[in-house]
Amino acid sequence: MSQHQIATVCQNVTDANKQKFFVLVRKQKVGSPTQGGRPTPALLEFLNKIPDNSLNNINISAFDTRFAKDEHGFGLKVLMNTIGFAAEKIAKSLQNKGGTLVVPAEGFIVTGREGPLKKGELERAAEWAREIAKKKNRVMH
Repeated sequence: MSQHQIATVCQNVTDANKQKFFVLVRKQKVGSPTQGGRPTPALLEFLNKIPDNSLNNINISAFDTRFAKDEHGFGLKVLMNTIGFAAEKIAKSLQNKGGTLVVPAEGFIVTGREGPLKKGELERAAEWAREIAKKKNRVMH
């Protein structure tokens, strides 16, 4: 989902179409590129529009894309360790709205600001998604 699409969803979350919004949250993992240690402004707006306690009994998962810490100099490593990444903040926001995190938030490594994913990350993401599906199936049965 692009930032524009996320912003459009954010603007349209009202009582009248809340059901469509919950379908989006239930069917998709929530993720964002990490920008300054947090999700994009559009995703932050999206998360802030989720009503309190509206994700009670809903399984959630969160991810981000990020640079690999070990591929950067000391200063950037310290900064990354200090400010963190988007996935954990997304997960915390969804949990604060009542969601149940089914797997730990995850970060997938990109090779540049706009991507692409580093070699092997797509496969790692697929495995992460399979783990989510297994956990959700166990919870549902």
